[in-house]
Amino acid sequence: MLRGIDVSAYQSSSYSTEGVSFVFVKATEGRTYVNPKLSAQTKRARDAGCVVGFYHFLWPGNLTAQAEYFVGKAPEKAGDILAVDWETTGDGTHASNAEKDRFIRKVKELRPNHRVVLYCNRNYWLNVDDTSYAGDGLWIADYVTAGKPRIQAKWRFHQYTDDPLDKNVARFDTLADLREWATP
Repeated sequence: MLRGIDVSAYQSSSYSTEGVSFVFVKATEGRTYVNPKLSAQTKRARDAGCVVGFYHFLWPGNLTAQAEYFVGKAPEKAGDILAVDWETTGDGTHASNAEKDRFIRKVKELRPNHRVVLYCNRNYWLNVDDTSYAGDGLWIADYVTAGKPRIQAKWRFHQYTDDPLDKNVARFDTLADLREWATP
């Protein structure tokens, strides 16, 4: 399995890329927020030769507008991965299953040459999700042994800790395999 991290404005733009094959960078949230470190964090990952992914923190409502906002702000380079971060918002709400599914489909429509994956935690996957739709792959958060999330579904990425930052593994044997998958 490959190792990777995900970063947002909470992390430095000079994060360590040692031993890292992929980096997911928070791009947007809702229809108004853009990560102020997006460009610098993206450059850091690209300079290190990592596969780069971008994620959007999904809010309920205005799905088309959110998808357009996300793809309008996330850099577009062949082989980049796009992800929707589906979890509880700061005000305690969350997008519905139908909204999550529509958002993924809209992003796939707007960026047809990019993989689009669903990020959610184990509780959401097991107890909130009722469609099992994850676009091109599931990125599951479950803080257990790396590569051993407690779900039956097939997954592509596993976030296994947030200490001292979000660390992930990818279910690919080599970086070349990940690059090939990421470029449909």
